[in-house]
Amino acid sequence: MRAREDRRLLWQAGPAVLLLLAFFVVPILAVGRISLYPADRSFNVSGWSLRHYAKFFGDPFYLGVLWDTVWFGLLVTLVTLLVGFPLGYSLARMEGRARRWRVAVVILPLTLSLVVNVFGWLVILGGGGLVNRALTAAGLVDAPLRLLFNRTAVVVVLAHTFLPFQVLSIMSVIAQIDPALEEAAANLRAGWWTTLRRVILPLAWPGIVAGSTLVFILTISAFVTPRLVGGARVQMLGSMIYEQTVVVLNWPFGGAMSFVLLALALVLVALANRTVGARFFAGRR
Repeated sequence: MRAREDRRLLWQAGPAVLLLLAFFVVPILAVGRISLYPADRSFNVSGWSLRHYAKFFGDPFYLGVLWDTVWFGLLVTLVTLLVGFPLGYSLARMEGRARRWRVAVVILPLTLSLVVNVFGWLVILGGGGLVNRALTAAGLVDAPLRLLFNRTAVVVVLAHTFLPFQVLSIMSVIAQIDPALEEAAANLRAGWWTTLRRVILPLAWPGIVAGSTLVFILTISAFVTPRLVGGARVQMLGSMIYEQTVVVLNWPFGGAMSFVLLALALVLVALANRTVGARFFAGRR
């Protein structure tokens, strides 16, 4: 009986496994092989070499880009967490039509094309955009401010784009927390901060980790927003991979940078899973 159940589960999971192998594992292995080519091209080439990885890790410029990418990921994650947690909490405690409409507004950026979203911000933050017009009309500035092509603009646009992932992850977990636990903490004379720190945050930790992991990975792999909003002044690893593979046509070096980015994402996912598991087993004890 047990063997029959295992075979049934294997047949059910078979199509998904085949799709994963065909469209995820095989392309990754192909990119990994390309990154180990000894030349700067991917056609009529044979052999194996780590020269592209040595080039990346041996150049301070590329290491600086890697650090900037990680820094952008951490900063955008922090911004979305500070904004998304109270928003996700309030949405989780709402009911009925009010909650549905507010959730629809939150996920609205996900229904738009990323390029459309970015161009919308270009119109808002441009020299003759909405923000500069409002500041000029209010007499706060004499000339339009340079709000684009800097790090702040990239962080703002990325945080706005990926905020729904943070909000939905947190909201889904908090919605499962019984409000009676907060009422019990209040009956025991626990203040708002104590209830948040000792009741809500520990129970909502899996949603916080999941949302933060999604936002971080999406941020470090972004290339459209840094190129259009940041310009040449803001360099991130995703945009450099795009430049090496599409513009320069140096696929081996682009593949090496892609694997560095993939390794960074996998390390983060492993740390996130370990953190959630440690919290879970600590709570069980």
